[in-house]
Amino acid sequence: MSSTLFRTKKVEQSILDTEEPEHALKKSLSALDLTVFGVGVIIGTGIFVLTGTVAKNNAGPAVALAFVAAGVACALAALCYAEFASTVPVAGSAYTFSYASLGELPAWTIGWDLVLEFALGTAVVAVGWSGYIQSLMGNAGWEMPAVLGSREGADGFGFDILAAVLVLVLTAILVIGMKLSARVTQVVVAIKVTVVLVVIIAGAFFIKTANYDPFVPKAQEVPAGDSLQSPLIQLMFGWAPSNFGVMGIFTAASVVFFAFIGFDVVATAAEETRNPQRDMPRGILGSLLICTTLYVLVSIVVTGMQHYSELSVDAPLADAFKATGHPWYAGFISFGAAVGLTTVCMILLLGQTRVFFAMSRDGLLPRFFSRVHPRFRTPHRPTILLGVIIAVLAGFTPLTELAALVNIGTLFAFVVVAIGVIILRRTRPDLPRSFKTPWVPVIPILSVGASLWLMLNLPAETWIRFAIWMAAGFVVYFLYGRSHSRLGRHQETTVDDVIEGHPHPDR
Repeated sequence: MSSTLFRTKKVEQSILDTEEPEHALKKSLSALDLTVFGVGVIIGTGIFVLTGTVAKNNAGPAVALAFVAAGVACALAALCYAEFASTVPVAGSAYTFSYASLGELPAWTIGWDLVLEFALGTAVVAVGWSGYIQSLMGNAGWEMPAVLGSREGADGFGFDILAAVLVLVLTAILVIGMKLSARVTQVVVAIKVTVVLVVIIAGAFFIKTANYDPFVPKAQEVPAGDSLQSPLIQLMFGWAPSNFGVMGIFTAASVVFFAFIGFDVVATAAEETRNPQRDMPRGILGSLLICTTLYVLVSIVVTGMQHYSELSVDAPLADAFKATGHPWYAGFISFGAAVGLTTVCMILLLGQTRVFFAMSRDGLLPRFFSRVHPRFRTPHRPTILLGVIIAVLAGFTPLTELAALVNIGTLFAFVVVAIGVIILRRTRPDLPRSFKTPWVPVIPILSVGASLWLMLNLPAETWIRFAIWMAAGFVVYFLYGRSHSRLGRHQETTVDDVIEGHPHPDR
């Protein structure tokens, strides 16, 4: 049984599957498209909201170091993703990479994890986008009916219609084609990067160096129940929960990590890239470098404009400009945030549908979902199904507490991919690799360590919810996926042919 659970799918077979007419995606993306996708999904709520939240509550001006720490953890993982995406240019990202290196059950586990990660991420961002739009409407004198503007409207019932409509519109764009999605993304990314640059340049003129003193505030012990620091850290290392200080930086890093989620989505588009061997590493690493630089600069500017203890939690950038007597920038920032979140939503939805599509093509989910549209060459069936589900999720479900699941899901994927690089280097040294992760196994081991450290900083409740979702995934795999696996059926057919003395026709 263990041999069937950890059977691996050859890279050559994965690439061959992409050439089946009914299951082949259209190749239309360039390195620029991939970089724009990466920037489009990474720059979102995090830069406009989390910067002030963690500065005020956890790290002070040293929030810039928290972004660096989170960026380093992502960079280590990005090097591993770049090698895999250029070596195995197939839809599915970490799921496909795991299938080629670790085996079917680990691949299913990570695929199941990614489905949850991208679904919740899309829904959370859609709700955030709706909040910005409603705020802008309120400034213009338009008010949404309570029952349609929130999940807690009249009599405790409400449906966030703006969030749901956004998801459905983006679903339609993804069905029509990747190139249209890339063009829409380019326009929106240009707008929000412009907003971020305006914040950095304009804010630099209002910096007061006194606000940086102290840059790393003195650690403050807090009651365990009031700290974001995970009980796991406390139990394993005996550290008392505290905000600020060195531990405050690491706690902040585990929180702002949410702002980096998305660069791994670039890897899900490998199959739709014209030259994945060259362009995937450029897109993954380029987008991460650009965004880390912008995050650090924004955090330095906002904590210089206003003392960290006075920053607002809801809209720190906008309120920092108001505090300096420039309220015009507040509306400009809200506009940039609202526009920018549309691409975050779309690319997270793109990533989820590609993982679902890849799992379906392998038979671990119904094959019905792996047939592409005859005209647009996109996986329209899973896109429509998941788009509708997420629209309902965004409209009805309170997602604040579940948002941390997105973090732990992403970090888990990072761990699996890093381990997979080491294993595939040993089992398939003959594979052509246009990009190689440097210093293997040192870099992958560091990536695993950094990701596990950030996971340990997450609350225990997040681990419990994650374990429940994973347990449900095991049930689905053993009830359906294992018996319907195309790889398993292929192996069974091959064995039967050998026993009967007939060579398999595919050999």
